[in-house]
Amino acid sequence: MSWILSQAWIGGAILLLVILAASLKVLREYERGVIFLLGRFWKVKGPGLIIVIPVIQQMVRVDLRIRVLDGPQQDVISRDNVSVKVNAVVYYRVLDSQLAIIQVEDFQRATSQLAQTTLRSVLGQHELDEMLAEREKLNKDIQQILDDATEAWGIKVSNVELKHVDLDESMIRAIARQAEAERNRRAKVIDAEGEQQAAQRFMEAAQILVTQQQAGEHQTNSDLRIDARPAVVRATALRHFLAQPTEVENTAHTRQDMILRH
Repeated sequence: MSWILSQAWIGGAILLLVILAASLKVLREYERGVIFLLGRFWKVKGPGLIIVIPVIQQMVRVDLRIRVLDGPQQDVISRDNVSVKVNAVVYYRVLDSQLAIIQVEDFQRATSQLAQTTLRSVLGQHELDEMLAEREKLNKDIQQILDDATEAWGIKVSNVELKHVDLDESMIRAIARQAEAERNRRAKVIDAEGEQQAAQRFMEAAQILVTQQQAGEHQTNSDLRIDARPAVVRATALRHFLAQPTEVENTAHTRQDMILRH
């Protein structure tokens, strides 16, 4: 009887050790454990060493590191009716482990499907030129929409990058012709602006020459007027001198007056 009891104690101790060993869980720094007690959510544990009682409690591990989602190529029709194939990369991470496990069945698959749908929806509202030239704006728009939609799942979408925008050969040739026509137009505009600037410079130079010529003529006329003043004075004095009677004429007039009196 004592042997049986001793064996029972040994068996119980071994069973207890096995249960204790099975209850010990180690979670890394980037991991969290969502604990369910008899099927109901209890708490989130980790990181470090935690105890999960077998049968009574269950644990679901959640990785909190940033995940990279490289979705498949999507066929998108732009607002100007151009068919393109677009691929995007989505960076996201779990912020709330409880919501990520309870609110959605598979948050990875759900985020992937939502990203593909949002990508087609947003790009379909823009023209091809905007897709090619305004990628930063489109990335921010898609990221904001995804972040708002996944917030209820405890997911944070940190960044979205358009990876590829593929066009068919005919569209590539059409864009090349359009770019060449635009370059030709810019070259003609630059030539016209150069001719306009040259004409403006010629007009300014002509105005400067006319101004200098007028100033020279004005200076010449002033010099001529200054040189003519002494001659005018001399001519006036000569006329005044000639207008006065001489002494001979005065003597003759005096004798004539005396004869007439006698």
